[in-house]
Amino acid sequence: MSPKHHQKHHAKRHHERHHEHATIIQQFREQLVQEDLLHEEDSIGIDDHTLLRFLRARHFNLKQSKLMWKNCQDWRSNVEGVGIDELYRRIDPWDYPEREHVFNCWPLWFHKTDKKGRPLNIHFFGGINMPELYKHISPERHWQTVLVNCESLTREVLPATAHSLGKPVDGTFVIVDLKGFSLSQFWQMKNLARQSFQVSQDYFPETMAQLAIVNAPSSFTTIWSFIKPWLAKETQQKVDILGTDYQKVLLDLIDAENLPESLGGKCTCPEAGGCDKSNAGPWNEGRKERREQWLRGEGEPHLGADLLQTPRQSPSASQSTVVVEVEMEMTVEMEVEVEVEAEVSNQIDAEETKSQITTITSTSDSLAESSSSESTPAPATPPIDELQDRFEHTSLHEHIHDNSEHHPLTLTQEASIREVVEKHPDTRKVDCDSQTSEQ
Repeated sequence: MSPKHHQKHHAKRHHERHHEHATIIQQFREQLVQEDLLHEEDSIGIDDHTLLRFLRARHFNLKQSKLMWKNCQDWRSNVEGVGIDELYRRIDPWDYPEREHVFNCWPLWFHKTDKKGRPLNIHFFGGINMPELYKHISPERHWQTVLVNCESLTREVLPATAHSLGKPVDGTFVIVDLKGFSLSQFWQMKNLARQSFQVSQDYFPETMAQLAIVNAPSSFTTIWSFIKPWLAKETQQKVDILGTDYQKVLLDLIDAENLPESLGGKCTCPEAGGCDKSNAGPWNEGRKERREQWLRGEGEPHLGADLLQTPRQSPSASQSTVVVEVEMEMTVEMEVEVEVEAEVSNQIDAEETKSQITTITSTSDSLAESSSSESTPAPATPPIDELQDRFEHTSLHEHIHDNSEHHPLTLTQEASIREVVEKHPDTRKVDCDSQTSEQ
């Protein structure tokens, strides 16, 4: 099959999936409304993109997705005895009395976005000091701050980011820096980390798009053996374990101006006293005024309502496909890369291409092995023939989950493949719209 036919087949497959997902979202919404599980005033998120996250988490199984939604609504109504809405009123995740002490002993923050527009969520585990933390805040109160921080992602960070882009984003890019992190620190925070993972997976599904673990020490073999069973299989496939030579990989996905200097970028946020204290990003623009209005009962504290909200009653097909159509556009944009790669394959004979991919695979595996320092290896590399086929005919970033059996590309593999594409400047971008119209 020629590259052009492969491209047309690929576009047709996504077009069909687009309509399938739109139909399932509409059915899901109707069932939630009928069973009194979805209401206009629900803060869980009443937009199609939120419904899509729950469907993806349960592989588009309506029964299982509905059970997950019901459990989430029950949790949101009763957590900590007051519910998440009241907890979010009582505790501003980015401004509460103990915030500085918590930040110094458990450093984590949102900071700008990657090249796809996904918010960066940075954790510095080397700074964790639980005994010192509990001198300034009780374990119960600290857990409440963890919960409102989780809530801030779907209530403020993602909607505001989507508003700034004019389209939904597929989650956050989480970077966990393990520089200076020891086994003793892990034992201190192990139970809390496990509970946090569970809350995220059960009640905030499909909000993490990618997780990069950098500066992984040799002791991470033991640490990962504990953490891995806590994670869903789909979450494990989003994890890349890197050593100290990670900067090039991150800079391939994040503009240097957005990546903190401490991670190999150029950003220092001097006006805020450092990137770790800036909370820089679209979610912070006019945020104080929005929260004050929300506390007075004047709408939600995020910017994305006009973009993301759709009516609840008697949803029509056109209403329920809005977000899926936007996501299809996102997918098509990414498929431009695929079509460029197909052009490369036309210019390079098959043997040379296969040789390059073999080099990429071995180089990527070497990077992963050396950086992990005897830690649990990164996800298995697909066979060469399969990787070549993916290189030529599939998107590097699938925005709509297709439940395929393919192994995901790691960040190092992805960066290496990009290098091959960039070495051939004569390739041209293919007009996706014209190809779709040829269906």
